[in-house]
Amino acid sequence: MKDKKRYWLLVFALVIPVAFAGAHPAQRFSTQNGDESVTRKKIAEDFADAILVAKDKYAGQIDFDKMTKASILGMLRQLDPHSGYFDRKEWESFQNDQRSRYFGIGSTIAQRNEKVYIMSPFEGTPAHRGGIRYGDQIIGINGESTEGWNSRQVSDKLIGPEGTPVVVKVSRPGVSQPIELKFVREAVPLPSVSNFYLGSNGVGYINFDRGFNTTSFDEIRAALREMQGQGMTSLVFDLRGNRGGLVDQAQKIANLFLYRGQKILTMRGRPGVFPPREGYANNSEPAEYPLVVLVNRGSASASEILAGALQDHDRAIIVGENSFGKGLVQNIFPLSDGSGLTLTTGHYYTPSGRLIQRDYSGRSFYDYYLKRGDKEAVVTREEKRTDSGRTVYGGGGIDPDVAVKIPAHENELVRVWIEPVFQFARQLAGGQVAGLSEFKIDRQNDHRHRLTANEYQISDKVIAAFKNYLREHKELKADDTRVDKDAVWLKRRIRYEIVTAAYSEETARQVLNEGDAQLQRAIAELPKAKEQAEEFTRARVASRNRD
Repeated sequence: MKDKKRYWLLVFALVIPVAFAGAHPAQRFSTQNGDESVTRKKIAEDFADAILVAKDKYAGQIDFDKMTKASILGMLRQLDPHSGYFDRKEWESFQNDQRSRYFGIGSTIAQRNEKVYIMSPFEGTPAHRGGIRYGDQIIGINGESTEGWNSRQVSDKLIGPEGTPVVVKVSRPGVSQPIELKFVREAVPLPSVSNFYLGSNGVGYINFDRGFNTTSFDEIRAALREMQGQGMTSLVFDLRGNRGGLVDQAQKIANLFLYRGQKILTMRGRPGVFPPREGYANNSEPAEYPLVVLVNRGSASASEILAGALQDHDRAIIVGENSFGKGLVQNIFPLSDGSGLTLTTGHYYTPSGRLIQRDYSGRSFYDYYLKRGDKEAVVTREEKRTDSGRTVYGGGGIDPDVAVKIPAHENELVRVWIEPVFQFARQLAGGQVAGLSEFKIDRQNDHRHRLTANEYQISDKVIAAFKNYLREHKELKADDTRVDKDAVWLKRRIRYEIVTAAYSEETARQVLNEGDAQLQRAIAELPKAKEQAEEFTRARVASRNRD
């Protein structure tokens, strides 16, 4: 116990002061009147005294790891909702995300009906080479039963050091006995771009939803080059759900579409710690094709930097919903025990001068993140102008030029049908539904396959089989009498599951896009985007002539 006591005194002496030090670890702490009399040692002693009193007097057992984390998080939450603390394991995961990779077997998983299933192995990974399939239920890992585990617990067991073995036991439809699959963990790429393809009429589509990481710019540039080679004449750039990431990647991507000298953003922070800096495009020949950008309430930070720059310069039409509203810049600070901080060090502003940060005063951390209370808050939003003189607003995210909400019944359909559809599709792909053997999937094929209109279409015969399945499986608690009413949606969702089994989740996204109201509106806006792109180019030529 004495050794553990010394350890936690050391943790508080080293970790807590560095956390307080923030953007300048060497700086001493100051009292409100400016006297530099409160040192790291004093703060460490205060925390150590508090934790030791709790250890000696508290009625129950003390979990020092949780108390350390809660102490630091509580401190940071007093600053703003975006400064954060990661323990050692979380910090390693965070860094892997930034590098667009992790170490494991390489597969997406999902929790359905309190069990965990394989959805889609990534191409070229141990899971893909080792024969794991869509719909495999994970029932054991390294000899340990997964009964009662959630998807996070399963994921934690599948991820591990590179080169280490892992044995996964699965239950597969049509196979009477469990299957044991042995893998060796590898570095698994986790691209920022989850999907891109060239649709009809030369319309390119990029689904960029996994964050701005070290490989993001290279991925976007490669996707654009490939689609341009295939004849792309316009682009829908989907930033929905992209929570942000590395600011430099947002600047590089914006540079693909803006002319040299056009401002991308301004960042300002504490004087003497975070000097003001501005980012400008340096591209003499940016892409000039029509561009529509999709955003929603999950688009944040670097996504808003990119969307804001393109909107302020009238380079793209923004379609969708109001974005999250994060105008704070975080820097990364590793701590001495292997954990780390992300600390707000500045604010960023769009080219027109907008600070799009939402107000977070007077509300809880969770209310802020869930955007509860935004409508009730009385906020005067600052007006700014785009290059062409259109009015845009700060203080509340990026407002779309064309507002399109997800149909209200969409979430209800997902809630009602997601699990019954998966369980049925799992049997269908496993060849276990009588009379529908053409849907049996033995293995995944090309992950980059471009889906054709006639592949895996779901007929009324399949819907009838789905009804029968629901009647036979009362445990799913699904109402078979509403199947006909929801048939259009169900056909699309069952097809999505089967295409996932046959190719990948990336390919299957093409199925969902067919019924995506926001995406279809974005495509409908491309003629206007063409006019805007032409005006953008004309304005630039006129500006050069004046220069």
